[in-house]
Amino acid sequence: MSTPAAHRSGQPLLPGREPEAPEAATDAMTRNAAVVSAATLLSRLLGFIRDCTIAAVLGAGPMADALVIAMRLPNLMRRLFGEGSLSLALIGEFSHTRSTEGLPRAYAMARACALWLTIILCVVCAAAMAWSEPLTLLLAPGFHDSPELFARTAQLVRLCFPYALLICMTALCSAILQARQHFLAPALAPCIMNLCLIAGAGAAYCFGWAVPESIGAGLLLAGVLQIALQQPFLHRQGFLWRGPCSLRDAGAQRVGKLMLPSLFGAAVYQLSIVLTTMLASLLPEGSIAQLYYADRLVQFPLGVFGIAVGTAALPALATLAAEGAEDAFRTTLSTALRLTLFISLPAAAGLAGLAGPLIDTLFGRGAFTSADVAGTVHALWGYAPGLPAFAAARPLLAAFHARRDARTPVTAAVVGLLVTLGSGLALMGPLKHAGLALAVSLGSWTNVAVLYALAIRRNGPFFRDVRWALCYAGLSLLVLGLSRLAATWGTTLWALAGIPVIIVLYMFAAIVIRSPDILLLTGRARK
Repeated sequence: MSTPAAHRSGQPLLPGREPEAPEAATDAMTRNAAVVSAATLLSRLLGFIRDCTIAAVLGAGPMADALVIAMRLPNLMRRLFGEGSLSLALIGEFSHTRSTEGLPRAYAMARACALWLTIILCVVCAAAMAWSEPLTLLLAPGFHDSPELFARTAQLVRLCFPYALLICMTALCSAILQARQHFLAPALAPCIMNLCLIAGAGAAYCFGWAVPESIGAGLLLAGVLQIALQQPFLHRQGFLWRGPCSLRDAGAQRVGKLMLPSLFGAAVYQLSIVLTTMLASLLPEGSIAQLYYADRLVQFPLGVFGIAVGTAALPALATLAAEGAEDAFRTTLSTALRLTLFISLPAAAGLAGLAGPLIDTLFGRGAFTSADVAGTVHALWGYAPGLPAFAAARPLLAAFHARRDARTPVTAAVVGLLVTLGSGLALMGPLKHAGLALAVSLGSWTNVAVLYALAIRRNGPFFRDVRWALCYAGLSLLVLGLSRLAATWGTTLWALAGIPVIIVLYMFAAIVIRSPDILLLTGRARK
């Protein structure tokens, strides 16, 4: 039996903090992932309504490109500081501090992190608003040839960037709740953003306001409301903003040190998107928006299922690492990775097979032309093969951050980004923006392959389910064939009617082969 880490360090575990059995940790992770998935499903559905609304009133032209650029900056900050490095580092440190020093000490550390975050991001936001033109030139160099478009984009950057501070504070609150095994409120927060953006687009249409600026104002309102949503749940967990807090807090300083390398390692996908956006600005107008809408389709299964598993896995893995429960740690990590592949492989196949009907139904109206539909389909074909890699990276990253190791994943991120950039430059000529989407997929698979090799070196062999991964890959090829067949059925709506049939057939096949993941998801797993 492994000795708890706190015992080895001479610090006894606090009362009631016995190491968890592998089955208990796995069951808790699955339950939490189900909560995140359900809440995220609602958010993604609202997100599609949001995107359809914006596409109808704005189309995929130059103003849509400008809005995407302006919103991408604060969203990148959210990924880097919020959902990426800060959340990963804070959850790991919070779990370790709670296990060894108690909950009040962990809360004091979280307050210190909030203070540091506020100071840093206020400075960053002020600088970004003052230097919006250089930022716009950096992210969209192709806009420089169109002075009017460039000026409008810079104006939108100034409007939208303060959302970075608001959403990062939301992410900090969410990380505290997730470390306390509460996942519902953090998963519901994006629903508020989607509702506010829908309201902004609707108000612009009804009252004749400028569409991009109206949507930007809705974004700022969303940030305030998302922070407010978290507060009652934090209070219920016993967290108060008033209390011991110091900028010299040792735990907060460790979080900061962990964030420095993980700023890069945790957000490889988003950085890949930014790089391809820069390259896409050199392609014909509308390329950026078409990549954006294709990415939104990929984000649906990724957020609802892929990221949900990684989000639920991190607090469980961090607790197991703090307790020194190595067998349970490896078992939980293996289960998280296997469950991710069970969902993401057929999701990627379905997206690729039904790309045309999906995009035509969701976006093919109003200012969104048939040429925009075709361009977005090509982009989705490039992104879809990378979906399993996007999803699998999350639990692998969680394994490193659970051990408070943020440096090792940087190696994988660097290699992945180099592959993305190199293949993007090579493919954007013959394949245009679809080549850039494919480059993101190639870079993400490279990132995951290196992460997996490094995880084996750090934890020993942990993935015991290779045969199940191969089974899911085989079933996903069947899903791809059925999806392509459905895409040829009569009208677009008839093609989409085949989606539930394909899902049922996949689930039935999983039951027949007695997949452990279908048993987990249906609640029939036996200990």
